[in-house]
Amino acid sequence: MNLTLGRELLRMVGSEREFFALSEMRLRYLTQSKARIYSDEYRQRVLEEAAAEELFIEANRITPVYFTDPAYPRRLLECEDAPLLLYTCGGLDLNERRMVGIVGTRHATPYGLEFTRTLVNELAEKVGNVAIVSGLAYGVDIAAHRAALAAGLPTVGVMATGMQSIYPSDHRADAQRMASEGGLIVTEYGHLTPVHKGNFVARNRIIAGLCDCVVVVESAEKGGALITANLAMGYNRDVYALPGRVGDIYSAGCNRLIAGSTAMLIRNAEDLCHAQHWPMRTSHQEGDEPQLPIELNSDESQIVDFLGENPNATLAQLTAATGFRVSKLMSLLIDMEFRGLVLALPGGRYQKV
Repeated sequence: MNLTLGRELLRMVGSEREFFALSEMRLRYLTQSKARIYSDEYRQRVLEEAAAEELFIEANRITPVYFTDPAYPRRLLECEDAPLLLYTCGGLDLNERRMVGIVGTRHATPYGLEFTRTLVNELAEKVGNVAIVSGLAYGVDIAAHRAALAAGLPTVGVMATGMQSIYPSDHRADAQRMASEGGLIVTEYGHLTPVHKGNFVARNRIIAGLCDCVVVVESAEKGGALITANLAMGYNRDVYALPGRVGDIYSAGCNRLIAGSTAMLIRNAEDLCHAQHWPMRTSHQEGDEPQLPIELNSDESQIVDFLGENPNATLAQLTAATGFRVSKLMSLLIDMEFRGLVLALPGGRYQKV
């Protein structure tokens, strides 16, 4: 049951205690529903499973977090399909830090793995008050968790199984480190819940909902990372994607996200922090060479000047203002984005950097 249904049910019956105390006939009258959750048999089984779950979580130092608890993630409360209850292991307060989701293919390339490590290290050095969220899977997910551990950042692993079974088992030691070194392991599933492939898709909504923004590092045309990206956009989270070469299988999904304005192009932590309006630490070492100013040609100057006066302008507005053909304008914008002159925003809008 999700937050929307749970809140509506509590509004109708009054409280959780009343839900289990009322007769089946009374519940069906109040809700005008024939759903099986109101049957005496179903509610009795739920209570028995809850008693077994209570013994399990006490024996394994797991903390349940109900949606009315102050510790429940405030970002998830914004998501109508968030779970009513989370099981957590670890010591991280999910409301005290900036949360960055990093997801991607299980078949990560050296390009994607190096970017993941670099991005996490830059966030640790330049922002600091950040936690990294991912799904404990092979490839980009575990690379993000391990990079966070190495950089001294807390990291959150969202599982698609109960706490009795870390999946994949190869990452059990990583999960233990995450929980013991300031991070958290999270799941919506009790230890009696059977493993189901649908749970792996469902847990993506928790990754998206926990975060301020989501970074897709590498993805094929289809995959769980793209599902997470679309969920995040639906929750009004910013989405970023690492561009790759045309023709690279595991950059195809990212390139499509960028081309469709679902995601902003990301090159480094500075791109992310600039778009999120997060302050960054600066360090100037003695002997650093001053940066030379970037020279713009007349076409680029025209675009930059217009964006300076019209932040978040659309492609149509830019076309009308500059008089450039759409193909020429797109070519200029892509080149300028790579050079750090403009930033592409979701919805086909652009802003001056």
